[in-house]
Amino acid sequence: MHTLARDVYLDSQMGLPTDLPNAGSSLENPWVFDRAAREFKHWASMGLVEILSEHQRPAMGELLFDQLSFHRLR
Repeated sequence: MHTLARDVYLDSQMGLPTDLPNAGSSLENPWVFDRAAREFKHWASMGLVEILSEHQRPAMGELLFDQLSFHRLR
C-alpha cells in the first residue's frame, strides 16, 4: 500500500539521518504527521529503520508525534 511515510522512506538515503518533514509538506496536518510517525515506529520494530529522536505533544486530549528523525537500515 502506498503511503506518505513510504514515500519519505524511499526518498531517504541508507544510513543518513533524516527528519520526517512537516511544515510545508503533505505531512503538515498534525494527525497525518502522527500517522506517518507511527508507521515509522512500526518499521523500527521490524528493523527497517532506527528512530534517532522523537517528540510528542498533547493535542485535543491525546499525544501526537510532532517530530521524528530516523535513519534507514534497509
